[in-house]
Amino acid sequence: MTRIFNEPENFVDDQLAGFTDLYADRLRAVPGGVVSRQAGEPQVAVVIGGGSGHYPAFAGLVGPGLATGAVVGNIFTSPSAAQVYSVAKAADQGRGVVLSFGNYAGDTMNFGIAAARLRAEGIDTRIVIVTDDIASAETEQQRRGIAGDFTVFKVMGAAAAVGKGLDDVERLGQAANGATRSLGVAFSGCTMPGAGTPLFTVPEGQIGLGLGIHGEPGIRDEPLPSATELAAKLAEPVLAQAPSEAGTKIGVILNGLGTTKYEELFLLWGLIAGRLREAGLEVVDPEVGELVTSLDMGGVSLTLMWLDEELAEYWTADTYTPAYRKQKAPLASMVTGGTTETGGAEEEAIPAATAAARQLAVAVVHGLQNMAATLHAHEKELGDIDAVAGDGDHGRGMVKGVDAALDAVQHESQRGQPGAAWLLKQAGRAWAEYAGGTSGVLWGAALEAAGRSLTDERDSYSPSDYAAAAAAFSGAITDLGGAVVEDKTLVDALVPFVDTLRTGVDDGTQFGEAFAAAAAVARQKAAETAHLVPKLGRARPLAEKSVGTPDAGATSFAMIVNALAGTGRAEQRQSA
Repeated sequence: MTRIFNEPENFVDDQLAGFTDLYADRLRAVPGGVVSRQAGEPQVAVVIGGGSGHYPAFAGLVGPGLATGAVVGNIFTSPSAAQVYSVAKAADQGRGVVLSFGNYAGDTMNFGIAAARLRAEGIDTRIVIVTDDIASAETEQQRRGIAGDFTVFKVMGAAAAVGKGLDDVERLGQAANGATRSLGVAFSGCTMPGAGTPLFTVPEGQIGLGLGIHGEPGIRDEPLPSATELAAKLAEPVLAQAPSEAGTKIGVILNGLGTTKYEELFLLWGLIAGRLREAGLEVVDPEVGELVTSLDMGGVSLTLMWLDEELAEYWTADTYTPAYRKQKAPLASMVTGGTTETGGAEEEAIPAATAAARQLAVAVVHGLQNMAATLHAHEKELGDIDAVAGDGDHGRGMVKGVDAALDAVQHESQRGQPGAAWLLKQAGRAWAEYAGGTSGVLWGAALEAAGRSLTDERDSYSPSDYAAAAAAFSGAITDLGGAVVEDKTLVDALVPFVDTLRTGVDDGTQFGEAFAAAAAVARQKAAETAHLVPKLGRARPLAEKSVGTPDAGATSFAMIVNALAGTGRAEQRQSA
């Protein structure tokens, strides 16, 4: 939702005033929009435009190598003919004007009226309409213009910048449009300044396929797909619409509509790029980010432009605008291939292990499987606990850690006959590498310490050996993290667990029973952390807010050991 405004009806004028002040060194405001400050020889003026709400389109794309001017209408509303005329007249450098915009009725009429007026005054004016949205109509002439606006503007702006004449700039713009196809999906609608509700909504767990960029919903709702499925849902229909006699080189835009995070776009790009290359296409200078948005809409669109030699030249040409900059010179000296070997590092040989160590290794694998099932089942709960005074990532981090650890030990078990100590070492390294955060480091170090304590050289393992390994696990965490009991951390459940386990073992209690009793104490102590004030970690700045909520790290540890106590006692006794 747009929250920064004075009077909603003045939003466009107010934001444009701030924009032109910020970029006054390269742009100047004129009635109806902005034009680039002229530098060098006169060139064909490429004037783009449409409604506001699409930044970087349209004003953010004005500058050397791209547009000469941009007409700025109200939000999602065509600029008036008078505004188009004003900007085009100011942008004209004596070599003619090309007006370009998306295929919408209001834009077509107002830009057309302005073009007629300019021609009547002796200014040769051409029109290039963008029609890239394959979801909006079967025939190209009836399709809307969405993120494909950018590819057309970029080609024409680059051609004008190198001195091409009006006929060539117009021809290249038409060629770029004919070679461009787009498709988008929406996750959520957008909200106008001052409005209390979005222009449309997407049902929970759905996406709107075939969105527009003026607050229009998709042509139909479909179940929310996985990232891999979304990559296919975007790429396959666009590839199927390849123009006749299309080559194998493509310019690509993966465009965020306003609130889709860049990290999400990067993830999706990796999946789409693979599909494009599998289709035998060469991806040229792909762009991933926000180029044609729709206020705060959640969504993404994919645009492909099939490149011939001319289009490739102008697609990759340098440009410098407030919102988009492409400079080849800084990259020219960089090594593109490199000499580093790309293969994985050679795996360490699995050290010899006794029969007892190999038998205990089976219990380690089963234990990690149990831990993974437990953490997956409680991931959201742990995240919600952590979010009260932290960043809400504890459940996700623990799941990533245990999954990586389990993958590592299963891989090692397939390679040979490892012992338990070796598996715990690999599990710890994988957990630390993939979980991230404080808990990842601590759990990784603790698992390795437990492995070092056990070793793979013993002919048998006693309950005392297991208790010593638990103490090593605990010691690694307290030494590395520096926490003590009542700091409201994992340690509040961990230390009482180890103390209770060691006492039970020393008293001669059967190990499984001692472990279960220690797990019960861990559960109790984890619950009691709700009354504590955090003294370490990210929760400390929000200490008072966390009172009443247990510590996420202590809670996850208690969940794990109680699950192990419930299913692992038989294996523990057998190993003993």
